[in-house]
Amino acid sequence: MAISLSKGQRISLDKASPGLKAAFVGLGWDVKKVDTGKDFDIDCSVFLLGENEKLISDNHLIFYNNLKSPDPEHSVEHMGDNLTGAGEGDDEVVLVNFTKIPNEVKKLVFVVTIHEADKRQQNFGQIENAFVRLVDVQTKEEVLRYDLTEDYSIETALITAEIYNKDGEWRMTAVGSGYEGGLQAILNRYSN
Repeated sequence: MAISLSKGQRISLDKASPGLKAAFVGLGWDVKKVDTGKDFDIDCSVFLLGENEKLISDNHLIFYNNLKSPDPEHSVEHMGDNLTGAGEGDDEVVLVNFTKIPNEVKKLVFVVTIHEADKRQQNFGQIENAFVRLVDVQTKEEVLRYDLTEDYSIETALITAEIYNKDGEWRMTAVGSGYEGGLQAILNRYSN
């Protein structure tokens, strides 16, 4: 049975799933019954941050145009872009291998943004049933889940969750922070 997190809650991945080596981080959403005349193309990105809470390099931003982390083991890998969000379950998935993440990476920040939000006049207030979940690759069991229940009526970018290393132990925080200004707003926060 998965542990359901609430906004701001932190949990040790070792306590949630002892021996966890690798996980799928799945993100999903449904579009409310509002017709904007265009598909919702919501994109997942992962910011790999160093000790200073900043992107280690441009290559440490994992998204649909840069699917694999720059380390030789590709410890973080985006499994591809979903252009419409149609269907059940995870809309986008990121594979994280905790045993292979380089020591320089201290935090993974999971972000969802709406592609061309301003042009399409879309925001996260038109989305429902949004979630982020962590699934053990070996057992295929859902370990953690965070359902984003707030109404993000003006936001076009969301930090959904953070996975960070504290004292050699990986932990996850349910964040749920919304931003106006799309991906650029998040880039401004985490760029050097």
